Amino acid sequence: MANQTSNTDPGTNRRNALKLMAAGLVGMAALPAAAVAKESYESSGLFAIPNTEEDALSLLMTGNQRYLKQELTSCSANMAELRKHSEAHQEPFAAILSCADSRVPVELVFDQTLGQLFVCRVAGNIATPDTIASLEYAAAAVGVKLILVVGHTNCGAVKAAAANKPVPGQVSTLFQYIHPAVKNTPDLTEASRKNAILQATTLREASPVLAELVEGKKLLIRAAIYDVSSGYVTLLDG
Repeated sequence: MANQTSNTDPGTNRRNALKLMAAGLVGMAALPAAAVAKESYESSGLFAIPNTEEDALSLLMTGNQRYLKQELTSCSANMAELRKHSEAHQEPFAAILSCADSRVPVELVFDQTLGQLFVCRVAGNIATPDTIASLEYAAAAVGVKLILVVGHTNCGAVKAAAANKPVPGQVSTLFQYIHPAVKNTPDLTEASRKNAILQATTLREASPVLAELVEGKKLLIRAAIYDVSSGYVTLLDG
């Protein structure tokens, strides 16, 4: 099927879709959390719970350092205990919007285990209405302190959006969200960096739910890029 590229500004399309979502989702910030288990993760001592948004980011980055050194701790966690303590209530400290690429195994990359990360994966790590809705749930109802958008090198979705050629099936529906990042950016890695920053900016600015939490300093939204060759995660925006 040929790529059908609309003449309408994709940013306008996205904003219009989000306006329709906002009416039903803006009240989500007031939703109570699910029934809390008798013993919280923190009191169980199964793993660290960050106190601040910056602490949450630090936990991810130090986890990436362990991954690079091949000193993973998450795989040695007692999964039976983790399942027991998370059965009635989830308490992830961070949400990740990453590409669906098989070379980006999010929990391994950040050395985190069951119950620690709320992960949304979609080709091109794009902030569509569906992924935004999921991340709004993670922030407003589940209570994550951090949303990290993780792009990666050699991203096929970014490369395809840059080529802007006819493609089969529904693949072309991804392109409108990535086009602003690849425009006038011939270098694929730089385009992937710009795309991660673009999607993080969209989350901050296009969602009333997330914007309110960021403004109240209850949520941090950042962008990063993962190098599929070296394994390094590099933060991109300040």
